[in-house]
Amino acid sequence: MQITQTNSDGLKRDFTVIVDAAEIETRVTDRLTTVGADIKLPGFRPGKVPMGILRQRFGKSVMGEVLEQTVNETSQKALDDNDLRPAQQPKIEITKFDEGENLEFTIEVEIMPDIEPMDFTKLKLEKLIADVEEDKVAEALEQIAGQQKSFEKISGSRKSKSGDTLLIDFLGKVDDVPFDGGAAEGHQLELGSNTFIPGFEEQLIGTKPGDEMAVKVTFPENYGSTELAGKDAVFDVKVHEIQEAAPVKIDDDFAAKLGLENLDALKEAVRGRITDEYTQMSRQSMKRSMLDALAEEHHFEVPPGMKEGEFNSIWEQFVKELEQTDQKLEDQDQSEEELRAEYGDIADRRVRLGLLLAEVGRINNIEVSQDEVNQAMLTQARAYPGQEQQIFKMFQERPEMQAQLRAPIFEDKVVDFIAELATVTEKTVSVDDLMKDPDDNVTEKPKKKAAAKKAPAKKTAEKKAAPKKPAAKKPAAKKSAPKKKD
Repeated sequence: MQITQTNSDGLKRDFTVIVDAAEIETRVTDRLTTVGADIKLPGFRPGKVPMGILRQRFGKSVMGEVLEQTVNETSQKALDDNDLRPAQQPKIEITKFDEGENLEFTIEVEIMPDIEPMDFTKLKLEKLIADVEEDKVAEALEQIAGQQKSFEKISGSRKSKSGDTLLIDFLGKVDDVPFDGGAAEGHQLELGSNTFIPGFEEQLIGTKPGDEMAVKVTFPENYGSTELAGKDAVFDVKVHEIQEAAPVKIDDDFAAKLGLENLDALKEAVRGRITDEYTQMSRQSMKRSMLDALAEEHHFEVPPGMKEGEFNSIWEQFVKELEQTDQKLEDQDQSEEELRAEYGDIADRRVRLGLLLAEVGRINNIEVSQDEVNQAMLTQARAYPGQEQQIFKMFQERPEMQAQLRAPIFEDKVVDFIAELATVTEKTVSVDDLMKDPDDNVTEKPKKKAAAKKAPAKKTAEKKAAPKKPAAKKPAAKKSAPKKKD
């Protein structure tokens, strides 16, 4: 076997490999002998089938198997002999092979860059801390009370207003033909809840029991059902009853209904929940600052293929957002060339930080246990009440989905490792200051133009891995245009 390196340009390496015909023949013969030891053919005892017949019956399949195994083994040897760590799956192409002749193939591979992590003890970070104020607790209690509110039939006679709940029958039609899912009887609709098609609820404000009316609406262009998207529709609606929200008193009895001992216990539970939210915001803020600092301290070439793949993912999502918001590329305040350069920098940063964190984890033996992955799977499954078992089983049967859950756990463990070594100073700030930068995508912020458009957020692994819920009847709100960077 002859392995020759033909190119060494940056992180790219090319090899030409020649495997002698005699070695291929030996491998084929050995494999046919193994097959013949177990095969049963009429007229022959096991292990006594002539080699000629074995070649005639199984030669082609064995040759394919041998070639694949030989290519894999020699490719790995080329990498091992040159002490190379591939960044992605090598590209292999067989350039020459005929039975009885040498096997020749090429290997194109991008290798991992040399990464020397900084001394993390020299890293200085600021952790923002916000106290939970009483008005935030009171606000949260009001929100809980609003979720627990009940509606009672109004006494007296008046017209409906926003905040009321109507008991209605409705029948939806497009071109005077009823459509599936467009009818209901005795449906409770809270006016102002925006749970129906835009424009529907507003037309019912000012109605009274006994009213019958035709509500005219237009389904959004991005409506979940393609048969209805963009179509004009008319709903025949009959109002049976007006209900108004019964006042909810926030007291010990209210707390007891929620399973807590008294109001003080409820307040402490709410305070704890808000504290957890602030802690998460604080962590994300510090994480962003950490990775900004790491990006400034680490400069190394990234594998072109990885950068290209990340850029393509960013650009595809950006173009999709433009389409969803009825925008065109040529109408943006930057040229396509400028946008591609901008997002190219973002892709470079994302890949570079990802490689850095992976290297830190490798050097320091940071691993994600299966128990941690199982817990993440359970968390995902609980998001789908009634389908927990099916969702958990789906994760178990799909290793790629488990890998997507494993990635953010690993990243968080590496970030925690670095934070423990760094000098972290706490700073008390207002809640508004803590929430100034809600974007938790910490690996995408390039040091470039202030007017540059923001890259589409890179989805977390949890979101990527999560199975989609059934499409809701309610149309999704139209997305705003991709935001600019601050």
